[in-house]
Amino acid sequence: MGSDKYDVYNPEFHAFFLDELKDIYWAEKHLVDALEKLRDNCTTPELAQAFEKHRNETQQHILTVEKVFGLLGEEPDTKKCEAMAGLLKEADTILGDTEKDSFVRDAGLILAAQKVEHYEIATYGTLAIFAGYLKNDEIVQLLRSILQNEKDTDVALTVLAENHINKLAAAE
Repeated sequence: MGSDKYDVYNPEFHAFFLDELKDIYWAEKHLVDALEKLRDNCTTPELAQAFEKHRNETQQHILTVEKVFGLLGEEPDTKKCEAMAGLLKEADTILGDTEKDSFVRDAGLILAAQKVEHYEIATYGTLAIFAGYLKNDEIVQLLRSILQNEKDTDVALTVLAENHINKLAAAE
């Protein structure tokens, strides 16, 4: 196979990747506290348990992203993630708009959490692809592992909503 136009190191692309890594690092760090707040404000123990599980996983994601920074020879740093800030603000709005100890609140919190998951899925999926162009297979694998975890969390929330919470919310 001959030389590929993507075999050339592009410092601008590398900087862009690093900038987006800082963005998701900020997002994960802020999500830890938000998941604790969601856990403390939901009605069903199953949802509280799901939020606590994802909070613990998010703490691991932070460590993994820090490892990615290290593999790039960079110190971990953040850049405010406007998307995550907006999604977390929306979760707060749902808390304010729903009644405490209601299944409607739980359905709304699942909606908010799944919006976050979908954002993270999009981000980690793209970052993993970008890392492939940076020719770093270890970073690709680390980002793909977070991506898979985010997908698994999304499925678990869907199952919880469809098998239990949404029916209770609709009947409330």
